[in-house]
Amino acid sequence: MLQKVLVANRGEIAVRVMRTCREMGIATVAIYSELDRDALHVRLADEAYALGGSTAAESYLNTPVILDIITRSGADGVHPGYGFYSENTDFARAITELGVTFIGPPPEAIEVMGDKISSRLFVEKAGVNGVPGRSKPLADPNEIVEFGNEVGWPVAIKAAYGGGGRGMKVVRGPDEAADALESAQREALSYFGRSECYLEKYLTWPRHIEMQVLADTHGNALWLGERDCSAQRRHQKLVEESPAPNFPDDVRRAMGEAAVKVSKACGYVNAGTVEFMYQDGEFFFLEMNTRLQVEHPVTELVTGLDLVEWQIRIASGEAIDFSQDDIKHDGHAIEVRINAEDPAGGRFAPSPGTITRFDQPSGPGVRLDAGYMQGDSVSQYYDNLIAKLAVWGSDREKARRRLLRAIEETVIEGVATTLPADVVILTDEHFVNGTHSTNWVETALDFSSLPVYGHTPVSVGEGTVRKDVTAEVNGRRVSVALWVPESGDEMMPRAHSTAAKPRRQHHASVVGSGSGTVTVPMQGTIVKVSVEEGQFVEAGDTIVILEAMKMENSVGAEKSGAVKSIKVKAGDSVGAGDVIAVIE
Repeated sequence: MLQKVLVANRGEIAVRVMRTCREMGIATVAIYSELDRDALHVRLADEAYALGGSTAAESYLNTPVILDIITRSGADGVHPGYGFYSENTDFARAITELGVTFIGPPPEAIEVMGDKISSRLFVEKAGVNGVPGRSKPLADPNEIVEFGNEVGWPVAIKAAYGGGGRGMKVVRGPDEAADALESAQREALSYFGRSECYLEKYLTWPRHIEMQVLADTHGNALWLGERDCSAQRRHQKLVEESPAPNFPDDVRRAMGEAAVKVSKACGYVNAGTVEFMYQDGEFFFLEMNTRLQVEHPVTELVTGLDLVEWQIRIASGEAIDFSQDDIKHDGHAIEVRINAEDPAGGRFAPSPGTITRFDQPSGPGVRLDAGYMQGDSVSQYYDNLIAKLAVWGSDREKARRRLLRAIEETVIEGVATTLPADVVILTDEHFVNGTHSTNWVETALDFSSLPVYGHTPVSVGEGTVRKDVTAEVNGRRVSVALWVPESGDEMMPRAHSTAAKPRRQHHASVVGSGSGTVTVPMQGTIVKVSVEEGQFVEAGDTIVILEAMKMENSVGAEKSGAVKSIKVKAGDSVGAGDVIAVIE
């Protein structure tokens, strides 16, 4: 058994791995950037070492520094978590060449499945059908136009070396091809260190069903059950559950067997996930994630297995001590991701900042995997996942109601979160009935009533604003709305209602200043300036593209007019409220 594990990651997954290590009596080593010096995963580790730098490239993707820390710390195992280097063949190989155990699959399996293009070719040879597409890297936007005209629009550009929706762009027509490819390649390079992308047909109303697999070095390979991850925005998951609702048992078995077939064919070892798209009774291979998944808690809740523990045991050479027939599923589990994003109007705009309050839920069947606590800061430079809230119930409806109760108990202030959107999702009839799809959140749900997380209240009538307060009336606690003079702005609540605005195709939309002065609503890095001085723009046109929390966001003009001045260039760092352009 391993004695000391270095967790080559941060946030809630680093905390998650460290907790299981502690239960197993294994010492833990944390690594941290300058911004994460006092982060929760650093505080929980037995030892911690500085990486230096702030951005991911300067810190958590700095291989030489990480390898040096592994040697200095004396760690005999490395857990990569997910994201960063978790599916990087070179990193896994560098770990094993040090004589240290990589808690994951062999580098060869990562190489085959980590490259989504080669994995498509591989599973086709293994007899498993993939989503129709082209299994070669994209070199030119004209290839997108040719493919779209051939198979029909829309089509999807996907990062060859990524996952989790990063670097994925849906192209709905030829005129979007060039911008979408540029954006996908830029985002893929930023998040995964590789810019290669490929093409797939974009299915119209599919469900995203994935199979958890577990394999050891003794020839055992099992499927542990499926997860439905169809509730997504920008092709990134918001809600996951197990088992999948309205999912035929014969399809479940066939999908599980296909997942094991893929795993065995590539010599896979450790925990992994084979993802499929399911539509009209058919399923298609999507990709294999050669790592632990963000949504693994729902599988743990219905199977009773600790997947991190089994990752470590398998990496230590142990055999799986149960068979496929021994795997039992009890009840239903649902998880929501708590991301630092403002979902008002369906924009899901990044919301970095310091968490000033964090009241955590509790009670029967509730599990919270958090990477932050009150007082911690959510940085623009990293993924914006604050925590995962998962619940178990004896059936799906009980789990759904329990999750709504747990969300009510969760209070986070200082940053906006996706929790209000989760309530909309969990209470929509399509989710209640299990008839939703991967396109449903962005095409069928109405987020226009969600309050904007900000500072400007709604004005109703001249000289008055609404203030929502909690009061006691005859000893009873009630919520009431008060109408007070505008001069009381400093007393206004953080949130207010707003009408939904059109969303950009390739980026999250963010709200501008509402005038000719264009400002950014959050800190981040300018990755592209889309206009020139003197150019005429319409209201809503993109002025710049801002990267924050590994997501690209369009900052648009709030009025039509000529661009009088541009005050930033690509590569500039900006803070919330900074003026980036003036329109007259």
